[in-house]
This record gives sequence, C-alpha cells and structure tokens, in this order.
Amino acid sequence: MAAQRTGPIVGFDLDMTLIDPRPGMVRAIEELNREFGLSIDGEHFASNLGPPLYDSMRGYGFDDAMAQRLVRHFRTVYPTVVVGATTALPGAAEALAAVRELGGRTMVITGKYQPNAELHLKALGWEVDRLAGDVFAAAKGDVLREEGASCYVGDHLGDIVGARAAGATAVAVATGPFDVDQLADADVVLRDLTEFPAWLAQRF
Repeated sequence: MAAQRTGPIVGFDLDMTLIDPRPGMVRAIEELNREFGLSIDGEHFASNLGPPLYDSMRGYGFDDAMAQRLVRHFRTVYPTVVVGATTALPGAAEALAAVRELGGRTMVITGKYQPNAELHLKALGWEVDRLAGDVFAAAKGDVLREEGASCYVGDHLGDIVGARAAGATAVAVATGPFDVDQLADADVVLRDLTEFPAWLAQRF
C-alpha cells in the first residue's frame, strides 16, 4: 500500500545517478582479477553500471558457480575499495533536498547489493525514506508501485523500464552510459541532477 504523502514520492537510482563509484569499481575488478587470475576489463565494467552484479558476471561468460564466487568476493572487498573512492554527482544532494522541501518522500532503488548501498548513503550523510537494493528494470517498478511513486530518476535504459512498469514519470539523466539521444524514450531527459530541482518545482 502506498504511504500517505503531502508531496511527491520520488525514486532515484544510485550508481551514476546520485553517485560516481567508477574509480573504486575499477579497483574492485582489479582485486577480482588478482584473486582469481582473470582479465576482466575494469574500465569497461565501470562504464556500464546498472544491472545487478551477478548478471554482469554472467554476461562476461562465467557459469553460475563462478559468477556466485565472484559476486561474494566483490561484495567483501567493496566497502574498503569502493565506498571511500566514491563521490556524489553534481546536484545529487540538492535533488534529494528538493523533494523534501516540497513535503515529499525520497527513495533509492538500485541494482546494487543493499548493504553496500547503505554504506554509500551513510558515507555521504544522505537520509532517504526507503532503500531497496538488488532490483533492476521492471523489478524496480514493483517497489515504485508499492510506494505510489510519482517519478523515478535514473541514468540507464533499465530505469526507464522500471518507471514505466510502475506508471511513474521516467526521468533520465545523461550521467551514465547513455547520452541524451539514447535516453529519448524517457518522459523527461536532463543533462544531470542540477536540472532536477527546477523541473520538480514546475511539476509539483
């Protein structure tokens, strides 16, 4: 059941929407390569964030057992390798604040392992009304629908799918692997989150 609200309920993706974890992601892949004798391209991985880690590992051709091993090790090194090297993207804090200023609720809905997503929010001093991890594409729509979300903001084509699945406004930011033209199926396309507060104020 959707929570009672007086303002907009807005969901945000995490990686490359609110935060830039790419330098740490490259280092985490380097850790995997050293531990398992692999040659995964860390730069390629970090430039294509979005899907859950297990799906990404399977996409590199690893079988289920190996993908599971890689995911476990990645999650183990993540807090020390990635979190401290991660920065907020321009306008992220202001975007979250803009929702609150209108009396709304904020959510972070991400394909990332939820405990590690929590570490990012804590490190940046961000408080949100709900955090949901380990969900991608249409599965994000389930969470958005439960909360009665007005819109969902993300950088990935899968985020547009999630918003559509919930009947929410799909707001895309061109700060991830897709540019403005590639995100044209979204209801709204912004260059980055610095443009979000003005758009939100006009809509609500």
